[in-house]
Amino acid sequence: MERNKSKKAPGKSFRIGITLADAVKLFADRETAQQWFVEQRWPYGIACPYCGSLNIKESKHKTMPYPCKEATCAKRFSVRTKTVMESSRLGLDKWGIAIFLMATSLKSVSSMKLHRDLGITQKSAWHLAHRLRFALASDGDLFSGPIEVDETCVGGKEANKHAKKKLKAERGAVGKTAVAGVRNQETGKVQAAGVASADKATLQGFVTDNAAPDAKGYHDDAAAYHDLPFSHAAVKHGVNQLRNFLY
Repeated sequence: MERNKSKKAPGKSFRIGITLADAVKLFADRETAQQWFVEQRWPYGIACPYCGSLNIKESKHKTMPYPCKEATCAKRFSVRTKTVMESSRLGLDKWGIAIFLMATSLKSVSSMKLHRDLGITQKSAWHLAHRLRFALASDGDLFSGPIEVDETCVGGKEANKHAKKKLKAERGAVGKTAVAGVRNQETGKVQAAGVASADKATLQGFVTDNAAPDAKGYHDDAAAYHDLPFSHAAVKHGVNQLRNFLY
């Protein structure tokens, strides 16, 4: 993009940016938008968001076109994976225009305007705007210093559900949503999010996405946390004891 060289232009018009016309061209259709997002996310080659491997071969899979070829990973992913666009059925062209409108508007953009401008339902526009505001509000800093990591399952009690909605599960986390969280002990800042599962790979993926490499973590005695890739210790809640060693 060219800088505005006019000396008479008001404000900070010299800043580099794109025009609405540019945005329309960049996100003209799903394929063009897909290419733009891929280039922005992986300027040095597509990398697996789970293990970081560059051993990727594109396939014709409609939703997950990139299979990781590492034997220890072998997961499929897309440019949406581990972003605010994950699990969304809206086309990347819609997301691209929405990002442009949200980023360039002085007073944000209402879901009703996005609904009209993008030709989507107001409900979808509200959900999209909520995710983008969350991303814009996040400072992106990783948690360092002493941190606490934990997970829980959130959901209503089976006894309180309508008979048609009961899963007839006697106990456990069936029918509930797993939520993982990281807390900085010094600042009190918390990062939490719903996760697909409470298994080892998912929980460790969430923690490593939010913790700095030099972090020092504390967690319960769950096996899922035993080999986190940074210094950490386990607390035995049953005996109120902190293990006197770090993994």
